[in-house]
Amino acid sequence: MTCYFFPSIEVTGRRIGYARVSTADQKLRMQLDALKAAQCDEIFKDHGISGGKASRPGLGQALKTLKRGDGLVVFKLDRLGRSVQHLSDLLVRLGNDGIHFCSLAEGINTPTPGGKLVYHLFAAFAEFQRDVISENTALGLAAARDRGMMLGRPPLLSIDLILEGHRAVMQKGDSISEVARRYKVSPATVTRGFKRAGVEWLH
Repeated sequence: MTCYFFPSIEVTGRRIGYARVSTADQKLRMQLDALKAAQCDEIFKDHGISGGKASRPGLGQALKTLKRGDGLVVFKLDRLGRSVQHLSDLLVRLGNDGIHFCSLAEGINTPTPGGKLVYHLFAAFAEFQRDVISENTALGLAAARDRGMMLGRPPLLSIDLILEGHRAVMQKGDSISEVARRYKVSPATVTRGFKRAGVEWLH
């Protein structure tokens, strides 16, 4: 399969490929062949790691390797993100860092007009999801108070701070420890907040 990567601009960086299969008995060959055909300079992979796992060493290495002007290439969108929220945040992070993105199966190529539109749509969805989480949390607390429930001591981090911290981790590449220092709490408090909000993160 051919990827018409960066057709209208001069490429100053490298093409970094990423491949993943969920179980140990699945094969990476088809993805690797496609990434090699797309002339990737380096390919990172996660073998036998499901999309639902928070830690994916291959993806983490790929993201650390990418520099401004590089491009991340995957065979399919679902090889990159564990969920639409997770995928949206990763694409926003790539855009913020000046990194291009290409998904071979879907024909997504961010330097093209259609590719740029995809970036904007995913960015809008990421913010929409956070707005929904914040609103649902507020409505749930209000409903509990109306029923006379005792809510106990409020958490150290409000839902808005949790979501802002999550945005910093997923879209800016900040570490959990950096977010914890910013909010003057422990890293465990931050991760518990993420779990309470039901958001995923890469670590």
